Amino acid sequence: MIVSPVNLLGLNARNHLFLSTNKKEGRRIADSKLLTKRILRKNHLATPAILAIFRTPRDIMNFPWETLPNNFVLKPSKGFGGQGVVIVKKKAKWAGEWHLMDGSLITTRDLRFHALEILSGRFSLHNGSDIAFIEERIKIQKIFAKYVWHGVPDIRIVVFNKIPVVAMLRLPTRESQGKSNLHQGAIGVGVGLATGISTYGILNGRFIKFIPETKRKINGLKIPQWDNILTLAVRAQEAVPMLGYFGVDIVLDKERGPMILELNARPGLEIQNANLSPLKKRLERVEGLEVKDAEHGVRIAKALFAERFADRVMAEEGIKTISSLELIKIMTALGNKEEVWAKVDTGAWRTSIDLELAKRLGLLRKENVLWTKVWKSSLGKEERQTIDLTFYLAGRKIKTIAVVADRSNLRRQMIIGRRDLDGFLVKPIGMSK
Repeated sequence: MIVSPVNLLGLNARNHLFLSTNKKEGRRIADSKLLTKRILRKNHLATPAILAIFRTPRDIMNFPWETLPNNFVLKPSKGFGGQGVVIVKKKAKWAGEWHLMDGSLITTRDLRFHALEILSGRFSLHNGSDIAFIEERIKIQKIFAKYVWHGVPDIRIVVFNKIPVVAMLRLPTRESQGKSNLHQGAIGVGVGLATGISTYGILNGRFIKFIPETKRKINGLKIPQWDNILTLAVRAQEAVPMLGYFGVDIVLDKERGPMILELNARPGLEIQNANLSPLKKRLERVEGLEVKDAEHGVRIAKALFAERFADRVMAEEGIKTISSLELIKIMTALGNKEEVWAKVDTGAWRTSIDLELAKRLGLLRKENVLWTKVWKSSLGKEERQTIDLTFYLAGRKIKTIAVVADRSNLRRQMIIGRRDLDGFLVKPIGMSK
């Protein structure tokens, strides 16, 4: 494994701590691609169109296969891991023949036989009888064309408590035959939740920096419509609230934008390696938070799991030295900047701002509050809010989250925690200012 075992989510912990939040009905829905599609469409969530459904051998034998379009996908409803999926690339010269992703031919007879195998349960998750269906093939976004051999990449997003906690771009390869499943040879690419920009890559359990057979870097790809993708993932949980922890596979159609491909009630754990980020700690951080809606869940995710670019900042600007007391500029609700003396406290993890100061600057408006928690201390219980905050420290703009607390009895109205001190060297001095 690439990720340090500290806070790494293992199968046992996943099953016991988080999969237990998935109710039986939620698993039943996620395990059936057709049932998933029905519920998503009922909730007005985009998903690829179904061209045909085969429930019996008679359906298969009576279907006019020659009328199918240039490209399509034949799938088992209860399949898993990409097994049993046939991706048809284009029509061949003769009627009733098509080319697969590797250029080989498949005929009407082959498709019928494969559909019959699906019905027999050969590819079924629970080894029972199944339903076969034909789905439209998504048109690839131009930005991805240079990153895949053939096929359409998808984005896997793990959602817990209506908050996206980790994301991965899955790129089909020659080995995976145009499919996006990692265990079949696709590339898993970590994606920063706050930015939608690719970071690290993993292929067959090893770390890679370039797309195989090319000099194209894995990192630096910005996924279009990123906020829409994250919001769509959370709305899938709103549509199927019986799933507390699950993966959402989203494709980005060239013309129609983000569409949900399927839901996964038991998402794999390799996504941790693709992001070089243990998942357990992330899940614990969002457990129990009160999330109002999909947009709110996305805001929390972007605030909690924002990628740090400290190394890049230091390379471009060098390390900046600051003192334990700094005059900073806070961005107000009206877009103005107000100067405040702040204590730089490396003993604190998160930045904190005084309650009255936050009120005066308009930072406690409803849309700027991420969540509220009750804090216990020797003085009793206190309800504290966590807000979005932007301030300037030593000329650098820092966008972060801050805890709002009553600091009226303290010397400084704000402390800056070490979470926001990447790229700075703190030089202790006397409090003479």
